[in-house]
Amino acid sequence: MMMNTHARGGAATVAATAALLLAGCTDNTQSSASDGAVQVSSTADACTLSSTSAPGGTLKFAVRNEGTEVTEFYLLAEDGLRIVGEVENIGPGLSRDLVVMVPEGKYFTACKPGMVGDGIRAAFTVDAAPKGQEVSAGRAALQQTAVTQYAAYVKDQTEQLLAGTKEFAKAFAAGDEDTARGLYAPVRMHWERIEPVAESFGDLDPVLDAREADLEEGQQWTGWHRAEKDLWQPASGYQALTAAQRQQLADKLVADTEELQQRTQDLTFTPDKLANGAKELLDEVATGKVTGEEETFSHTDLWDFQANVDGARIAYEDLKPLLAGSGTELDASLAKNFAALQQLLDQHRKGEGFVYYDELTEAQVKELSSAVDALSEPLSRLTAAVVR
Repeated sequence: MMMNTHARGGAATVAATAALLLAGCTDNTQSSASDGAVQVSSTADACTLSSTSAPGGTLKFAVRNEGTEVTEFYLLAEDGLRIVGEVENIGPGLSRDLVVMVPEGKYFTACKPGMVGDGIRAAFTVDAAPKGQEVSAGRAALQQTAVTQYAAYVKDQTEQLLAGTKEFAKAFAAGDEDTARGLYAPVRMHWERIEPVAESFGDLDPVLDAREADLEEGQQWTGWHRAEKDLWQPASGYQALTAAQRQQLADKLVADTEELQQRTQDLTFTPDKLANGAKELLDEVATGKVTGEEETFSHTDLWDFQANVDGARIAYEDLKPLLAGSGTELDASLAKNFAALQQLLDQHRKGEGFVYYDELTEAQVKELSSAVDALSEPLSRLTAAVVR
């Protein structure tokens, strides 16, 4: 989960920014003012940009953490809720780039030292895009095919998520714990496959997917992980939900998922959003799933792990035709590393699912982590290869 988005809520999303989804980052690259990047310095009490405006089109923010805590950087839509692009987990002294394709409009930038709170925000303006950024008709057609295919994938996953959520909620509210436990991980895979899309809705993500560790003072805990804790209750010190509380939680879970499904129906995408979203999904694996922090009570992290990899692979495969020619080497590296990671995951299958994460040895976790890192490097180069 990104930006501690589980702590945010607010007004409805501005429709004009609906296309600005799935933006992401490239890893630890060195940028300078000469390459047109907006330089960002993040410290404990400041988020300093070299410019408060930039021309539309392909926009790069070169973010350097000059503070003492891990930080994150965001480009937010005018409503302050929709995440246009994000780069997270930037350690002290490190730099990472955020690359997005952004149309003319008003936005906000935000640094989040310590990765908590709403961040240090400032207004940012994107002017009209310069001329000459057009692509050939043939390449434009390939790009359009890729985003059309991905939009259909998102639509299918949200429909399956809603259907599964209703089935899960019915069992959970009725106290049919065995059925609810059996549905929990498989249904959540539909969410995890499109997680960057789901997380872009700053008011829905916190109510659907907040972990207990992410809650801020006074924040009501709802959603999947609240149900998870009640189904896999801690050995001591936990007060189980009443039947009425379960029903209330189940009803809200369904209603919020219906809202998510409705909002995703008319979304549009661009090639850079697909590529960056794929990288964001691998970041999710590296920062949550491979550490075992996502599913604290159920230990079903490998289901989430697989779903994040699925989503990243689908985005890559939709974009694959754009790698013909100059991107052939990158294509081969991505195919090889996706296959290697999948082979490792398959070793931990059990029946129709996986072993629980707390059953893995330290060596097995390290092996999975290394495979994620190996895939993450070429995936960080995908955006530049598909937006030219």
